[in-house]
Amino acid sequence: MISVKAGRFDGQWEDAMRGYFRAFLIGFVALMVTPAGAAEKLRVGKAVAFAWTFTPIEVGIQTGQFAKQGIELDVSAFGGDAKMQQALTADSIDIGIGSGPGMAFMAKGVPAKAVAAMAGVPRNMAVMVKYDLPIKTVDDLKGKKLGVTTVGSLTDWIGKRINSLKGWGSSGITTVPVGGMGPARAVVKTGQIDGYIGALEVGYALEEAKEWRVITTATPFVENFITHVFFVRESVIAERPQAVRAFLKGWFNTIAFMKANKDKTVEITAKVVNLKPSVISRAYDEQIGIFTTDGTFDPQAVAMLKKSFIEMGLLKEIPEDKVLFTTQFLPVKADM
Repeated sequence: MISVKAGRFDGQWEDAMRGYFRAFLIGFVALMVTPAGAAEKLRVGKAVAFAWTFTPIEVGIQTGQFAKQGIELDVSAFGGDAKMQQALTADSIDIGIGSGPGMAFMAKGVPAKAVAAMAGVPRNMAVMVKYDLPIKTVDDLKGKKLGVTTVGSLTDWIGKRINSLKGWGSSGITTVPVGGMGPARAVVKTGQIDGYIGALEVGYALEEAKEWRVITTATPFVENFITHVFFVRESVIAERPQAVRAFLKGWFNTIAFMKANKDKTVEITAKVVNLKPSVISRAYDEQIGIFTTDGTFDPQAVAMLKKSFIEMGLLKEIPEDKVLFTTQFLPVKADM
């Protein structure tokens, strides 16, 4: 009896040890193939796919700037700021790269906050018209229909801003929400609208092809402004602040890299927006200075933004700063 019990015990002990050993091997292999600090994933949405000012995301990914901060980005793009705000509301993205005027959506209940100013005066935006139309100057735009991405977007604001400064009122430019570049080219071609307000570099490319003509940039109509900001869902700010800091660090390190490496920047970004390197080289020279160096919200620019909310009819009252943005992550210091 004793020998039988011992045999059973020995067999059970051997089976248990073999199980422990297998578990040990599985765990050991997992440790060998999994990085000690696995990258934290963030879902990032761009308001549009075709703007050169949004391409630092791809530059940062390809040059390892975000990876160095321990984050991995899942990037998507939308047909305008309003659609991106819908994605933030639906928890489809964690971070949105959109327009300064888009901050008005925070006062309308979008569960997000702007966490850093990305770009200043909109030197990257232009008013463009169909090439063969007899429109040559800004004054010729009076009474014309210009496409914009969405209601309440930066492009929408620029059209209304020109109206305001020119004193045209209801007889001035009519802005028509049409979405991104594909739909815009189609409706301009068929004559449903006269032109489009969008990315300057796209205007240059279509001007070379004699499809559109650039009438003016937005710069003459804006003194203090915040063209683009980073929006982050409030839940991410509260629960994953270290990920937000890592993202911003990666972004501003990317901007420093771009300023020091024009050729590589042009090479990468030309492929991202599918435009000729010659066009992107011109865009680089004109737009690289638009990016802020530390994300700080300039008080005068914030005041101009708030005024724009009222001018566009987006809000009836000027909101408090805390409704629109947070400064808890600022300033951001680049390592380069």
